Amino acid sequence: MEKFKRPFRKSKRSFRRRLPPIGLGDQIDYRNMSLISRFISEQGKILPRRVNRLTLKQQRLITIAIKQARILSLLPFINNEKQFERTESISRTTGTRTRKK
Repeated sequence: MEKFKRPFRKSKRSFRRRLPPIGLGDQIDYRNMSLISRFISEQGKILPRRVNRLTLKQQRLITIAIKQARILSLLPFINNEKQFERTESISRTTGTRTRKK
């Protein structure tokens, strides 16, 4: 059996150069809150590298800066404001309980 070769095709995706998320003048530091807040989700989690479009070294430095800011209480560890916004109270028991003697 002969194997058929497929013709070489170029990728149809166009290459678009994006601006880097961290500029050359930006310093990655725990005090730079405007920079750090760009890499945190709404829940307070550190966004992954594929979402941030950062290099490995930049992601490590951002992670360290975020953790330092959390320890120094410049940032919250979690943002769970929506968790406590329940309008109706949920009862756990379905019937009345009686004590056994």
